[in-house]
Amino acid sequence: MKQTFVLLALSFLLTNAHAQLTVKAKCDPFVVDVLNGTVNRVKANYTLSEIKDKFPCFTTAEEEGPSSKCGGGVFFKDKDLYFYTQRDYIEIGPNFKGKLSIPLLGASRGSLFKTLGTPQLKDDTWDAFQTQYGVMVLHYSGGKVRRIQMSTQNTSTLQLCEQR
Repeated sequence: MKQTFVLLALSFLLTNAHAQLTVKAKCDPFVVDVLNGTVNRVKANYTLSEIKDKFPCFTTAEEEGPSSKCGGGVFFKDKDLYFYTQRDYIEIGPNFKGKLSIPLLGASRGSLFKTLGTPQLKDDTWDAFQTQYGVMVLHYSGGKVRRIQMSTQNTSTLQLCEQR
């Protein structure tokens, strides 16, 4: 009986010894430079593999192609940060976990003229600003910025994804 128990205990220990420990990928804190259109110096027109290499802590990634919902991308849902690689834009949501070079999230729509100038295009719920890197679109809710989209495209070629 003792031998059986010892054999079972050894078998259990050896089975657990083969179990693999995996370490969750870590990334440096996200810092968004809204005037240069970068996240930790990564631009919106970087490829899917370049973004995945730079930020291995992504929550999901979708390959570019006709079957992808929005042209593919690398997504950090836990940080409310999304890179749409085929469409060349970065989206920052209201629950963004990181730092903005200019605190735009939650800013009043009327307070942005001094910092960003006059919008190139306007609508009831968004403004599109011409930037040195392309275009930045600010979406509003209740007169406050709730989402930022930075693209290397211009306003005539920009294609944003409505579903996430």
